[in-house]
Amino acid sequence: MALDDFDRALIAATQGGLPLVPRPYDAVGERLGVSGLQVRERLAQMLESGLIRRIGAVPNHYRLGFTANGMSVWDVDDALVDQLGERIGQLPGVSHCYRRPRRLPSWPYNLFAMLHGRTRAEVEQQAVQLRELLGSACRGHDILYSTAILKKTGLRLRQSQES
Repeated sequence: MALDDFDRALIAATQGGLPLVPRPYDAVGERLGVSGLQVRERLAQMLESGLIRRIGAVPNHYRLGFTANGMSVWDVDDALVDQLGERIGQLPGVSHCYRRPRRLPSWPYNLFAMLHGRTRAEVEQQAVQLRELLGSACRGHDILYSTAILKKTGLRLRQSQES
């Protein structure tokens, strides 16, 4: 899908995030000289075409008080990992859950689920619940705790370098 001038302007206007106002699409539209409806429709087309994958909030878990953030990694039976991963991804303490290839012999894990808690004890209790849900399909797991906040960004367009 080729980007036209409006697409580029829309991406530039939203790449730092939507404005935190009651009607963010209207605010973006006002900056671009179009209606909020046109902004919503074009973003929907971009989603449908795969140009963008999602529109969503990117919370700062630390500022919300969730300072014990751990990526739980699981060695799950390959025949059940997709089905179980779907269930885990729906749990309230899990912000994202995905399957990744194993890197044997040193990395046997194929299912990853990010857990958030106010304490490590909360995260570990969530991991106990995940372990129970996985049942006999689980052969092992670990929790890798965050030590730094990484900058999260969405789609970015490179500025053209004109001479």
